[in-house]
Amino acid sequence: MKLNVLLFVVIAALMAGTPVGAQLAPRATRPQVVPPQGAVRQVIFKNCTSCHGIDDYAYNALDRSGWDSLITAKHRGLDVPLLEKERGVLLDWLEVRFGPTTKPFPRTYIAREVTTFFTDGEAEALLKRACTSCHAIERVNAARFNPDRWRVVTLDMRERGAKLQDEELERLVEWLGRTKGTNDSDRQ
Repeated sequence: MKLNVLLFVVIAALMAGTPVGAQLAPRATRPQVVPPQGAVRQVIFKNCTSCHGIDDYAYNALDRSGWDSLITAKHRGLDVPLLEKERGVLLDWLEVRFGPTTKPFPRTYIAREVTTFFTDGEAEALLKRACTSCHAIERVNAARFNPDRWRVVTLDMRERGAKLQDEELERLVEWLGRTKGTNDSDRQ
């Protein structure tokens, strides 16, 4: 009886540190927006990030009017002291970075389990086919990310036109994380 209670306590303690969503099912992949520089950075950090992050901006591709309406709707009933000049700076950046000619980050992509793995040759052939039409392969070879970040980058590239199916994407993410992960000792 004591062993069962001890086992229950250990399992409960381990699960307490894990979010419920992670215990039940994989989470959807989220975008990672790099904060801008200059005046818009000051506006965002002064007015926006005390309540929410900026990653959710990437789920939209709106014109200036659309962004203005979304900001108004999201902040209705809240005291958000965004000055007109600051609002203009923010709207200018949003329209350029997440405007109607951009592709929004997918809201519902959930990583699938990888059961078959790419060889180096298969992954390199896929990179050549899917990535080098827009940029040189050196850009991929020089990057060092963990698998979750590789997934965000790869999904973003797919939204920009890289020809990748879900299964290819996950196998590529696994390979990139394994061969071009965060250990940069090979660059010394």
